[in-house]
Amino acid sequence: MDKKANMGANQASNAPAFFSVWDMHAYYGESYIVQGISFNIHEGEILALLGRNGAGKTSTLRAIARVDDPVLTHGEIWLDHQPLHEMVSYQAAISGVALVPEDRRIIAGLTVEENLQLAQIVQPHGWSIERIYELFPRLGERRKQEGITLSGGEQQMLAIGRALARDIKLLLLDEPYEGLAPIIVQEIEKTLREIKSLGITTIIVEQNAVAALKLADRAVIMDTGEIVFSGLASEVLENEQLRHDYLAI
Repeated sequence: MDKKANMGANQASNAPAFFSVWDMHAYYGESYIVQGISFNIHEGEILALLGRNGAGKTSTLRAIARVDDPVLTHGEIWLDHQPLHEMVSYQAAISGVALVPEDRRIIAGLTVEENLQLAQIVQPHGWSIERIYELFPRLGERRKQEGITLSGGEQQMLAIGRALARDIKLLLLDEPYEGLAPIIVQEIEKTLREIKSLGITTIIVEQNAVAALKLADRAVIMDTGEIVFSGLASEVLENEQLRHDYLAI
């Protein structure tokens, strides 16, 4: 597939969108990582952001969340009419952005419940802890256990629960299935469907592309910092050549 075959890939639609990235460029030092990407997401959608390792997916999530690296040098990022590109990380978080990184960042020395309580101190108007336990019963069973001693799947549940403990509009998930057994992946997928039903918009970066595509409404595929496809997730599932060229599946 020609890299320019999808001519709409690098242009956001003119239609109103709940979340949009427009001509975003970002660098790690002198390395040009995100090279002028644009895409839209409507409220409540799940977007699968896919591509091979090094394509720029994690950098895109981090730029959206306004963390220190990569450095955004040009472009606009809008969430519900709020200019994220003008914000620093804590302001983006207050505006409703929650990044769940690949390493989950569970805080050592704190129990499951204390990890959740800390999120509520920072932003107290999200889900109640009991509501999170309803979504993740395992966390309720382990509420007094130190968070970093949980299994990988349970830590992922805690990381997502900690995000929901804040008042969020956009959930960014970086490799949520990494290292998890298939049965745990199914539990996380069920949770993400429930989150979607509540109208929370989600971007998921995942090497298990087929699982992400089956969950998502729409997909964006990146290659060496650029968007090479933007469209329905079902289109990617049905296009063997596209999957072969850019996802190696």
